[in-house]
Amino acid sequence: MQKKTSSISSDSSFPKLWPFEEARKIVVRVADRDPAKPVLLETGYGPSGLPHIGTFGEVARTSWVRQAFEAMTGRPTRLLTFSDDMDALRKVPSNVPQQDMLEKHLGLPLSRIPDPFGEYESFAAHNNARLRQFLDSFGFQYEFASATDYYTRGVFDAALKRVLEEHDKIVAVIAPTLGKERRATYSPVLPIHPETGRVMQVPIEQVNPEVGTVVWKDEDGRQFETSVYGGHAKMQWKADWAMRWYALGVDYEMSGKDLIDSVKLSSKICRILGKTPPVGLTYELFLDSQGQKISKSKGNGLSVEEWLRYGPAESLGHYMFQQPTRAKRLYTDMIPRATDEYLALVQKGTTQNKEEFLANPVWFIHAGQFRPQDTSPVSFTALLNLASVANAKEVATLWKFLQRYDASLSPESHPYVARLVEHALAYFNERVRPNKVYRAPNETERKGLEDLAEALKAVPAGASPDDVQNIVFEVGKRYFEKSELRSWFGCLYEVLLGQSEGPRFGIFASLFGLKETVALIEEGLKRSDV
Repeated sequence: MQKKTSSISSDSSFPKLWPFEEARKIVVRVADRDPAKPVLLETGYGPSGLPHIGTFGEVARTSWVRQAFEAMTGRPTRLLTFSDDMDALRKVPSNVPQQDMLEKHLGLPLSRIPDPFGEYESFAAHNNARLRQFLDSFGFQYEFASATDYYTRGVFDAALKRVLEEHDKIVAVIAPTLGKERRATYSPVLPIHPETGRVMQVPIEQVNPEVGTVVWKDEDGRQFETSVYGGHAKMQWKADWAMRWYALGVDYEMSGKDLIDSVKLSSKICRILGKTPPVGLTYELFLDSQGQKISKSKGNGLSVEEWLRYGPAESLGHYMFQQPTRAKRLYTDMIPRATDEYLALVQKGTTQNKEEFLANPVWFIHAGQFRPQDTSPVSFTALLNLASVANAKEVATLWKFLQRYDASLSPESHPYVARLVEHALAYFNERVRPNKVYRAPNETERKGLEDLAEALKAVPAGASPDDVQNIVFEVGKRYFEKSELRSWFGCLYEVLLGQSEGPRFGIFASLFGLKETVALIEEGLKRSDV
């Protein structure tokens, strides 16, 4: 069995795509293990704020590694999505209600803080529910786990005993990474105050592995002996992470670039406890439109709900799949391109054999299934620009132009196009319309536009979008050098559409209508800088 597993890990029939490369790491790790024992992949989430799109990305990417591993080996796996809901609330998130109430509960475990939305038994329960809801909406197969539940039920008891047994060694690993003040009080054990319920960061005066207790004093100098079992204490998070790997036997967990040093420390602690830490991927961070790291507490960046309002779920999957080790900005301008790239991949899949399809992100996004119905004769960008020039407020307006372009199109016959139309209309009215800025053409551009209007008037009925695109190119080359043709298309978008980018103009003109496009050009020619 070991030989078979080893040969699979280098099997050239599987692409050298990042999920397969990650899966090969797991293959090596579990080579000597009983193949009937499920391999455990884990993702972690801190419910100190509303779950953001980065959390979705970690679960999605881990799911794709799991899918690749199962395809390569046929071995069983589990995916555990773990919520650190016993962590203390250290800072009130800015994007939730009842800020004053939350401020009063700083220092308490998240699972013991009232829900500011008034919907669940705690703040953690609310955020956990939100996380599960959007993971379920994407069809992820996972097991949800709560730190509060695992601590109180005794799932971690054996591992907690090991932490107490190796307490001083763990302190020796962590202490050099801390500031002088924190170093003096550091312990991997954080007792819960029996009266205030707060998570205490205090010096531990005595560790008793035999009975599972620690002795400590609070800020008033009162001494307590607290059991580390039954949810009466928790681990400081770097030790907690290592303890969880040890207790559950985690084989794979990816993490962000900002946690590289934490991974190293937790790995050392896991080895001290007696097990090998999991393998994993270090992914780059998502940034907002200003280049800042997205944050649960700030609520910056783009939410899953926003993406799904403006683009199909598959486009989000595609965006998450691409280049996980490269930092990417995550804001609404990314949605149209991601949608069109997804549509192109679906089209590419129609010509691929089984082996080639394994290298297509669509294979991962749809759990190995091909979705030829996810197609559109026009790009999402073209729909957006059609909505823009038509100043559309209703889907019927877009369908009128679509059916002029192709009479066979209808919401009933092309449901995926109907989804795209809904997304395009929402995107235009909420994201594009408020920001449209038209400009007047300069002297060279004005001559080119006049020439283009005359050329389009002469185009015969039934001309293809490619024919129209060629005309646009030919006119542009009369007024712009080949290296400057980008400026010609920039003129079309900025003067006619009021935006900096747009679709292939031939497709747009065919959709909008050549007569209407000529009228649009003539309207643009009336603009002046005066």
